[in-house]
Amino acid sequence: MTEELLVEVEGLTVDFPVGGAGRHVRAVDGVSFTLRPGRALGIVGESGSGKSTVAASLLGLHRGTGARLGGTVRVAGTDVTKAPSGELRRLRGAAAAMVFQDPLSALDPYYAIGDQIAEVYRVHTGANRRAARARAVEVLDRVGIPDAARRSRSRPHEFSGGMRQRALIAMALACEPRLLIADEPTTALDVTVQAQILDLLHELREERGLGLLLVTHDVGVVAESVDELLVMRDGAAVEHGPVDRILTAPKAPYTRELLAAVPRLDGPRPARPVGARTAGARTAPSDAPVVEAFSLHREFGRGARRVSAVGGISLAVEAGRTLGIVGESGSGKSTLGRMLVGLLEPTSGQVRHDGVEVSGVAPGAQMVFQDPVSSLNPRRTVGESVADPLRAAGERDEGAIRARVGELLTRVGLEPAHHDRYPHEFSGGQRQRIGIARALAPRPRLIVCDEPVSALDVTTQAQVVALLAELQRELGIALVFIAHDLAVVRQVSDRVAVMRGGLIVEEGPVDEVYDRPAHPYTRQLLAAVPALEPGRAAERRSVRREVFA
Repeated sequence: MTEELLVEVEGLTVDFPVGGAGRHVRAVDGVSFTLRPGRALGIVGESGSGKSTVAASLLGLHRGTGARLGGTVRVAGTDVTKAPSGELRRLRGAAAAMVFQDPLSALDPYYAIGDQIAEVYRVHTGANRRAARARAVEVLDRVGIPDAARRSRSRPHEFSGGMRQRALIAMALACEPRLLIADEPTTALDVTVQAQILDLLHELREERGLGLLLVTHDVGVVAESVDELLVMRDGAAVEHGPVDRILTAPKAPYTRELLAAVPRLDGPRPARPVGARTAGARTAPSDAPVVEAFSLHREFGRGARRVSAVGGISLAVEAGRTLGIVGESGSGKSTLGRMLVGLLEPTSGQVRHDGVEVSGVAPGAQMVFQDPVSSLNPRRTVGESVADPLRAAGERDEGAIRARVGELLTRVGLEPAHHDRYPHEFSGGQRQRIGIARALAPRPRLIVCDEPVSALDVTTQAQVVALLAELQRELGIALVFIAHDLAVVRQVSDRVAVMRGGLIVEEGPVDEVYDRPAHPYTRQLLAAVPALEPGRAAERRSVRREVFA
């Protein structure tokens, strides 16, 4: 490997064992790329594309798993495919380090975070306990943990999600590696925390000359963070080049498809349902809201531990209209959504459906949840799950039930023959379609969607959003769309409510709120959304520093 190359991968193949008799399946097929110090390469692709397998190969993490690696992988002068175990251990942490997607899984819940970082430093450098402890505090301070000396004694559960991710980055930096591999480092984070983590990685790269390999399914994440982009599909590289060239003039059809599916704050919005009015204008009896909330409050806990999750919210949604609710984790948006359908009773306030106050589950309301895996019973066929609301409504004719389920599965883009399959036999996007079919079964007037696309790849996300819009046009359903992704919310909503700390801090027609935000918090959220414009990355980082100050 030439001196200026930090990473050199040539013709990498990875085969994983499946079943018995020595059978293997190819996960990575002939991938090649290089990376120099101080540069950043993004690897982007959907689930199953092989991007995380490539990242793990750089540190030899497949050794001992039965996987077969072919081709050449050199990192910081080490031939990873041939290096003995001792040399690999020295490479990991000292020359190259990895930041994983889920810090809760990567951090030991029993030990203080500072002790875990200190242990890594001692193993690789032989430093004494005092020096290792000081180093842990130093790197925690560098990644922006306030009062680092005190917080280093905290355990992982005492940190927020963003702080845990910062702690993982601190651990990776402890031994001053030359290469940082970040595998989906912001996937589970709110948009403002995501922006802060990405800006931190950029600062560290500039400050220390680190090479950065950023793996993600989110094209927006790489747009402002890398110099080059490698697009993967089904284990192979379909396009590789400068990030600005790929984002503005993609050559591969798959890359064009991927970019077309990315929701954009400034992108064209789909046409609203036929007969839709200017948001909020209710001048005739037909404009009566499907659901109304009046001064809703919801508290959890008792006495000194009582916490207000929703602190007095009023809203209304009409038939054929969509209210988007945005906010970060803990803002109260999911609690509000559950109160609107009657899954949670408000501590005080009132919910009305079609002008009638309801207590308990509202008969004309349904909910689509974030995680279809958790909301579908793995031991029952999907047909049985979709049929549940029909049986709950009193339908006893099994022939009619099966016919209705087949009709619903067809309506959401599946097949009646899927009735007898189980949830594990479907992809994430298909499972979410099943959740939508179940919600449609009792012919609801209102559907509350709680983060319905946050766990999906961008192309699948676009398909599900298009399906919801089509169903709304056809059936005139009122939708409440809860999400932390502001670009998606702009695409689907007529009005938007911005929540923070259990309150709505800003609400209005979606174009007005997005184009002329009045509240500082709304401006913070919008500034944090990644843009597919690499040329404006420095400008947007500067704007974020101002609005987050």
